[in-house]
Amino acid sequence: MNIVVTGGTGFVGRALCAVLLHGGHTVTVLTRHMGQVLHRPDVHVNSVEWNARDTGLWEQALEGAEAVINLAGAPIADARWTDTRKQLITDSRVLTTRLLIRALSRYSSKPITFISASGIGYYGASDDRCLDEGAARDHGFLADLCLAWEAEALRAAEFGARVVILRTGMVLEQDGGALPKMLLPFRLFAGGPIMPGSQWVSWIHRRDHIGLIQWALTTTTVSGPINAVAPEPVTMKTFCEVLGRVIHRPSWLPVPEFALNVLLGELGTLMTTGQRVIPAKAMAGGYTFRYPTLEPALQAILIGTTDAPRAA
Repeated sequence: MNIVVTGGTGFVGRALCAVLLHGGHTVTVLTRHMGQVLHRPDVHVNSVEWNARDTGLWEQALEGAEAVINLAGAPIADARWTDTRKQLITDSRVLTTRLLIRALSRYSSKPITFISASGIGYYGASDDRCLDEGAARDHGFLADLCLAWEAEALRAAEFGARVVILRTGMVLEQDGGALPKMLLPFRLFAGGPIMPGSQWVSWIHRRDHIGLIQWALTTTTVSGPINAVAPEPVTMKTFCEVLGRVIHRPSWLPVPEFALNVLLGELGTLMTTGQRVIPAKAMAGGYTFRYPTLEPALQAILIGTTDAPRAA
């Protein structure tokens, strides 16, 4: 397939591009960071510069694309949520997706499939209930963001594209995302759960996240929201216990909620609340998870005890 990717220089995007190229696809990345596009002797990614705000020559890259994968967006958890930061997080998703859809709508040859990122923040904080794709949206910054973000992506259906929305949980790998930040205190023998410890962590190995994108590309019966999480969410307490066990470190020093609130403000709610999300549509549709449970996933990432192929 001829595939256009936004966010192709990010934590998920770079690994995704490598997998797609090895699968024989032609990949073009729309990027603000030309120097960060994947370049290896065994793969070649076409790269086109854009600023994700304005129309321009980059739109020509969309002509003839059979699929567009939209992963663009400023990192959610890399800085305190000031008003300015929240606006950046929102604009880099909502306005960028709007720009992309408007550009696509002007071409006579339109993509068959439009896959766009979203997040399980759509569901807000929850109790022990299992949340599938039919669960109601909550309110708050992340829920409202996801609603607006998804609404822009769904406009691609107006010109006949099959739209898939990936509501993604915590993506695990050792070279990015939340896991390296969680590992540091454990390696210093100061690891432990973020209190209260009972909040749910809906996670996914990056290889399965990419696998779900590949599955969505080729499974033409799938559309709408898909929960991009593993089938077995765990509590924060269990997550940290398993992490400690895998790297042979104790999980004994809990992080109090008030400390996170002082340090991170509203952003701290990401870590002190959670959702018990299940990938009902993926499982019903026949996707087979390589890492459905946490301990083998962390072992594969941190000590390499797996025969499954890696994403990058």
